[in-house]
Order: sequence, then structure tokens, then C-alpha cells
Amino acid sequence: MQTKGKVLSFGELLLRICPDGDGQWLAENQLPFFVGGAELNVATALALWDIPSAYLTALPENSVSEQLIQYLQERNIDTSPVVMQGERIGLYYLPKGKDLKNAGVIYDRKGSAYADLTVGTINWDAVFEGVSWFHLSAICPAINQNVADVCAEALQAAKERDIFISLDLNYRAKLWQYGKDPVEIMPALAQYCDLIMGNVWAANKMLGMPLQEELVAEIEKEKLLQHATLTSEAILKAFSNCKTVANTFRFDYQEKGIRYFTTLYTQNELHVSQEYVVDQILDKVGSGDCFMAGLIYGFYQGHAPQETLEFATAAAFKKLFILSDATSSTVAEIEETIQAYAN
Repeated sequence: MQTKGKVLSFGELLLRICPDGDGQWLAENQLPFFVGGAELNVATALALWDIPSAYLTALPENSVSEQLIQYLQERNIDTSPVVMQGERIGLYYLPKGKDLKNAGVIYDRKGSAYADLTVGTINWDAVFEGVSWFHLSAICPAINQNVADVCAEALQAAKERDIFISLDLNYRAKLWQYGKDPVEIMPALAQYCDLIMGNVWAANKMLGMPLQEELVAEIEKEKLLQHATLTSEAILKAFSNCKTVANTFRFDYQEKGIRYFTTLYTQNELHVSQEYVVDQILDKVGSGDCFMAGLIYGFYQGHAPQETLEFATAAAFKKLFILSDATSSTVAEIEETIQAYAN
């Protein structure tokens, strides 16, 4: 893989709106919001860590889009690939303290500029100029069939140009509403990818990888690690382009805390991160995106698999204490966290 080009992340820019559960926002006329979207969270982290980062999305031509693009540019994200079309920006509502996988999430994305993308809209020659890494998540093809087709078009174009491809198996049940199950769409996309990140449950749901219920029933670490190996090997066998598989394991700990560790399988070896356990966190949104960004950062820099995994895991853990969609942790702060929690 070339390591001197840009990392291009592709997905929908979203505004996350955060009403409180009691309706106090109505009385106060205040409604907190954050700029996000899984792939933008990755692009933001990489730019913060001095990796040349570009972002491809679709936005309508209006003053809010102009402000958003300026906001991204101020964070050193190359916005030149952005497609200007359509009428609206995608939104989602997530009550304070809730998880994106929680039933409380409300999507308002239909008819957005990104949701209206179609095959043939994007000039891939221009978009992939100077790009050596392409990243997307399974949230994109979950939106509708047209966007899924654009994802296939993008992946094929990237592979033809020998661009390294990473895929995050984000599963959002509320998005898969157009008559297709993930397993009908995702394997055809995964065949192009060099690095696949997710967890053993997502790999089962989205790629049809076997799920060994007896290994995940009790949340025992050794059995989970055994399953991580099985899932990783199954993915590598099913998708010949893929050489590396990452899995995250994040569980609630006590009432408001988290237990977190991850794995990376490459070259017939399972690497396991140190484990993070904490009694209280602030915001779960974007932690997985931060882990993905950490993997890209490490491999882009040519770091060894274990070093890459530890950085990505610590980055994701630190994101749990940041109230936003994207991380604000520097490389130095993340490296300090690795040392502070070292076993």
C-alpha cells in the first residue's frame, strides 16, 4: 500500500440533535447539537493526528452547508471532493445519554442530499486523485439501494486504482428499511476491502459469518477471544482481498461504566489489546469511529500490529469521555492513556 496519499472517508454528514428525556429543552428553547456522521468522525480524527484527510459527502447548496464546509476546512479536512446537490442535510435525534444502537435514536435522513446520490454522479477519477486509502462504513449502504449501488461503484473504482480500502461493519437496525437485509448487500461490498472492522455479532448479521452462541453467552473473555479468531479467519477465507480483521468488545460495567478491549487478526496471529474498565463515561457516540481512525493512523504510519491496536483502543476509550461525535484527543494524550492504564 502507498502511504503518502490522502485518506478519503465517504459517508453522510449528519447533525446530531440531543433533546433531554424530560422535555426541558422545550421550556428552555435550547437544543444541543453536534456535527457528526461515522465517516466524518474518522476524517476529523485523522486530520487532528496530522494524517492527510479528505472527506466525500453530498450537501445542498445553501448557507448552512457553506458554514459546515468551512468548519471542516478549519479542522484541516480536504473538502474538495464534496458533491453539492439536493435540498437538505441529514439529521438524527439522540436523547442525552443514549447509545446509537439504542431504540431511542430517531433518523431524519430520507430525501437528504446524500441519500439522493446515484451511480454516475461522482467523478471517481477526480475524487481519487492523490488518495491511497479509502474508508467507508456499513451505514452508507443501509440508507437505500441507490446509495448501496454508489458504494459498490466507489469500491470498484478504488480497487481498480490499487487504493487500500477499510470497512467498518456498523449495524444500525433502524436504517435497513428498504427491503434488503444487510447480508444481502454487505458481502458484495466486503469483497473489495483490505481491512474489515466490527465485532463478532456484526460479522454474523452483515456478512453471514457463523456465530457460536456457546462462546458469547457468558461474556467470558477467553471465549470471546476464541470467537474473535474464528470470525476473523472466516472473514479472511470468505473475502480474499481482506488481510486484516479487527473486533471490538464493549460491555456495560456496573450502572454507568464500560469494560472495553479489542482484537486485531493479521498474518495468522490474534493481537489483543489491554483492557479498560471504568465506572462512568460521558458519551458513547463515535467511540467505534475513533477506534477505526486509530487503526488507519497506525497502519498509515507503518506501525506494528500490536502498537496500532493499542493506539486505536486507547483512542476509542478516551472518546468515551468527550461530549461530541468526533474526538479531540491528540496523539500524545492517547499515548499517555496507554501508559496510564497499562496492565
